[in-house]
This record gives sequence, structure tokens and C-alpha cells, in this order.
Amino acid sequence: MSEDTLVVEPIPPPPPARRALRALRRPEWVTPGLLTWTRWVSITGWAVAFGRECYVFGIPYFRSDLLLWMAIGLAAASIGKRAIWTVVVDFLPLALVLLAYDYLRGISDTLGMPTWWHPQNDVDKALFGGVQPTVWLQEHLKYPTAQWWDVVATLTYVSFFFLPYLTAGVLWLRSRAEFRRWAGRFVVLSFLGFGLFALIPAAPPWAAARCPAANVAKHPSNPTCLGFDPRLVDGGMLGKVTDQRHGAHPWIERLSGRGFSELHLKFAGAVITTGQGGVDLVAAVPSLHAGGTMLFVVFFWRRSKVWVRAILASYAVLMCFALVYQAEHYVSDVLAGWLCAFAVAATFSFFERRRKRAAPPDTLDKSHAPAPTASRMEISCPPIETTPSST
Repeated sequence: MSEDTLVVEPIPPPPPARRALRALRRPEWVTPGLLTWTRWVSITGWAVAFGRECYVFGIPYFRSDLLLWMAIGLAAASIGKRAIWTVVVDFLPLALVLLAYDYLRGISDTLGMPTWWHPQNDVDKALFGGVQPTVWLQEHLKYPTAQWWDVVATLTYVSFFFLPYLTAGVLWLRSRAEFRRWAGRFVVLSFLGFGLFALIPAAPPWAAARCPAANVAKHPSNPTCLGFDPRLVDGGMLGKVTDQRHGAHPWIERLSGRGFSELHLKFAGAVITTGQGGVDLVAAVPSLHAGGTMLFVVFFWRRSKVWVRAILASYAVLMCFALVYQAEHYVSDVLAGWLCAFAVAATFSFFERRRKRAAPPDTLDKSHAPAPTASRMEISCPPIETTPSST
């Protein structure tokens, strides 16, 4: 091939699916202004309907309801900006996977594995010099009525039921690629948690506080002592409450819904109590509340400024405090959740970097250009004659 030959690459035809979509051209009367007006009317209608739902029935607590409302809102926000069917394509698989996880988690305590009752408590005491953290916190911070820190702890605890899905929705509006990165990490973390729940079912502090050691000697997953009046157990395996605030109950209580009374959201507290009663009671290791929070922190860490990182770190620590103070988890459960989050984040980051390195370079360097093929069109160009410039 001579130096004066111009190689022209033929433009490949679009794939059949894209040709079919192009055939469905937008009518001329559907102007950008009309789409913008329709989008904002749809968003307003969704907000009014969602607000009425929250006012009448409370904020959606169950995963299926929350995902449905979020998908409708995202569809409204997509009008004129993105094909609405992409909401279904992206969120339906996520919803099905998480619903399958909910079903599997509900049966993880029926597989016959022995339940852990002592090791978590022993680890916490070893970490804190013989002091049981949950007992110490409730002795010093639990009053007869809810205090401001009870409200903060409750809101922090409840935030986990919304944070992963709101994060997915916001990321989806900004970038479908970022949405997939977050969704993949969260799904894998959830199923990692399920695997550990099934293999090593573990009792939380509030359950250990109701059960004497003799009642759980055979490692049951649902012993009769869970129904005991905590006033009659005298601390159970967790230990006695000996230095409580005046007027406060002298036993360990499950406080995760306590702060709602100060917010006048008694229905929300009742919903949490109902939801907690329908899940696996011995799925404490790892703490998915702590793991999901740390996954959120790690995911946004490099994307955030210094002051935002301080907020992220504070959120993770506050979640740890809420879980331990409210007797939902041991400190060791939280550490296990953090470890799982770091492992999932590191694994995804490793494979994403490998995939990025393996991708063909986006460069105009001739050394990376593809070799000529027979399908190329060769056009011979006559040489351009030049005359020497006059001086």
C-alpha cells in the first residue's frame, strides 16, 4: 500500500435492537418542554401519593414495598432523560435477588446447626477488660423515659433499612454503572451474611439476657427462655444490671424502637417490633447493620472530601454504638460485619481494576491501531504537487 493511499473504515450498521428502537421515533409534538413538564407533574404526583402512604400507613418498612415505591419514583424522574424501561431492567433483578435473600434468611435457623450463645459475650468481655459493653451502656444511659441519645440511636438503627436502597436510587439517577457497582457489592454482602447465619447461628445480647446458661446448654436456636419475663431471669448470661439509673428497669432491654416515642411515631415503632418478630432471631454474626453501613462508608470514601469522610466515619461509629447500646448486637458482631464489608469491597475493587487494565486502550497512538483488513476501503489520492516558495 502506497503512502498516498487513504484508508476509510466503513461505518458498521447498528445492531438490530438499536435499529428497532430508532424506528420508534418520537412524534414531533412531543417536545423537550412537554417532557420536562410531564416529568415534574409525575414526580409531584408520586411525592403526594408517597406522602399520603406514609401518613396513613407509615414509612414503608418492608423491602418489597420500599423498592416498589422507589422504582415508581425513578420512572417518573426518568421521563425525557432516560428510557423508562431501564428502571425495570436494572431494579427487577435486584428486587428478586433481595427477596430471595429474605426468604433464605428466614429459614437459616432451621438447618440444625448449633447456635452460638457464649463466644460473642466472652469476646466482648475480653475486649473490654471483663466489662460487658451492653450492660455498661444501659446502666449509664438508660433512663425511665427516652432521652435525646435514644432518638439518635433509633434513627441511626432504622437508617439501615433505607440507606442501601436510597443509595441505589441516587446512584442510578447519576450513573447506571455506579448503580451496578453498589448493587453488586450490597447483594454479595447480604448473601455472605446469609451463609454465615446458616453456618454459625448466633444469639444477640437481648436474647442472652433472657436465658440462663442451663437453658441453652444444647445450643438451641429458639429456646423457651426467649419468652421469659426478663425481670425473672436476673440478667441471664449477659450479667446483672446493678447500677441502673433511678427509675429505669434493672434488666437488659431491646431498645431499638424506643426513640420513636419522642418523635411521636408510635406506629413506626410498632412496625419495627413486628418486623423484628418475623426474622431469624439468631442471625447476629455478622451484623449486617454494621456491615452495610461500613460498605457504604468504604464505597464513598474515595469519592468524598475530607469533611464528608469525617461524617462517614462518625456514622459507622454511631451505628456501632446504637447496636450495642440497644442490645441488638455485640461489639464482636459489629467487627465481624466490618470485616465482611472490607472483604467484599476489596474483592470487587480488585476485579474492577483487573477488568479496567484488560480493556483495550483508548488512544490514537498508531502502535495500538488495528491492522488493515480486507473489509477496508482503499482510496488512492494523487500526490499534492508543491512549488518552492519564492524568496
